[in-house]
Amino acid sequence: MNPLPPTYDQLMSCTRRHFLGRAGLGLGAMALSNLLGSGPARAGGVLGAPHFSARAKRVIYLFQAGGPSHLETFDNKPLLRQQHGQPLPKEIIGGQRLSTMSGNQSLLPMAGSFAKFSKHGRAGMEIADILPFTQQLADEICLVRTMHTEAINHDPAITFFCSGNQVPGRPSMGAWASYGLGSLNHNLPAFIVLVSKNAARDQPLYSRLWGSGFLPSQHQGVQFRSGREPVLFLTNPEGVSPHDRRGMLDALARLNADQAAHEADPEIEARVAQAEMAFRMQTSVPDVTDFSGETEETFNLYGPDSRTPGTYAANCLLARRLIERDVRFVQLFHQGWDQHGDLVGGITRQCRQTDQASAALVTDLKRRGLLDDTLVVWGGEFGRTPYSQGKISANNYGRDHHPRCFSAWLAGGGVKAGHTHGLTDDFGYNILDGGVHVHDLHATMLHLMGIDHERLTYKFQGRYFRLTDIAGQVVRPILA
Repeated sequence: MNPLPPTYDQLMSCTRRHFLGRAGLGLGAMALSNLLGSGPARAGGVLGAPHFSARAKRVIYLFQAGGPSHLETFDNKPLLRQQHGQPLPKEIIGGQRLSTMSGNQSLLPMAGSFAKFSKHGRAGMEIADILPFTQQLADEICLVRTMHTEAINHDPAITFFCSGNQVPGRPSMGAWASYGLGSLNHNLPAFIVLVSKNAARDQPLYSRLWGSGFLPSQHQGVQFRSGREPVLFLTNPEGVSPHDRRGMLDALARLNADQAAHEADPEIEARVAQAEMAFRMQTSVPDVTDFSGETEETFNLYGPDSRTPGTYAANCLLARRLIERDVRFVQLFHQGWDQHGDLVGGITRQCRQTDQASAALVTDLKRRGLLDDTLVVWGGEFGRTPYSQGKISANNYGRDHHPRCFSAWLAGGGVKAGHTHGLTDDFGYNILDGGVHVHDLHATMLHLMGIDHERLTYKFQGRYFRLTDIAGQVVRPILA
């Protein structure tokens, strides 16, 4: 087992003489040496190297915030249609805690899906007709029908998926990947976040979802935005030249090196590293966000919205460009999947906004030779109930939050293509076989990146933390 790295607590408990004697060089001196040009071209993570051979060097996580209904997308339930309008059997619910938004829980009328399902790919994967482009992707994706979580409301559920804990303050998935493995590109952050500007703003998103928590702050996600300034405060103020900025950073690095030698605070090095990264990004960000070199065929592949910066389609195309430049972890957020009412119209619009671009991203990665070592994940924070929330109208209904079982899919990066994992009951309410918990998904993602999830830890406030907390099993049946 690899020795654990020194933690903030340990560094701060050392005397200055002890710290300098043990390290050989002051922390600030090492930072200054790297930042002034003598350091490595790529920033390595705390692990130094993966624990074992990685199948995925990079990750793109397409997070569909709000809770997409599995019953309208990936989990066909004919019996639910047959019993449309009848009360859901009480024995199916058991002792589950239900959302208070479900209203009169003694009625809970079942709602059969309006969506039509058909079989696709060599294995006959069932996918709804409101996802026609994903249907064509059936031989490339690994469909997991048995995701489950404990959280029943949006904020704790999204926080759980993004950080491995329902309580805010833990490091995010991408931050853990950056901390463990470091960056593959010296000129771009290891973790970049994109938020759709054309999505319905039903549930809020917070920057802590891509934050670094108690990890050094250089591992937090950097949000790219649409418009003239993709990264806020990146450009120089009026009257400040690149030469002036370089001189200022050099002077600041020397001051920080002196402070770090006296205080042994690793956050000082983090601040210097972030300032240097921002300087390099003044050149790299305009390059990666410039779509002028993309072909008409590529824009047609991703759909018409891909020409409009900040849309989901444009962000999928940008994600591919970031992956081409070896960004370690890219996370897209698309809100608007919270259909408590008007599910028919709401989820149809959501699929229209995201389906083509999601499929195009996988297709584009594959044809460029990037899919084999890039893991793509699609999914939300929970699913939706098989019963309608409130009365069922002639042509519409809504669904409440459902954490007991829901669907997600993965592609590339070492997962089985064209494979369906897990089985749910006839109502899409409970898991019958092959359950995959949030911690299991995180453990599997880290495994595909060459990391033993139990060995990537950080000591904070007296205990060792990890992304999977004290749980998580690698889902080996979905591995290629």
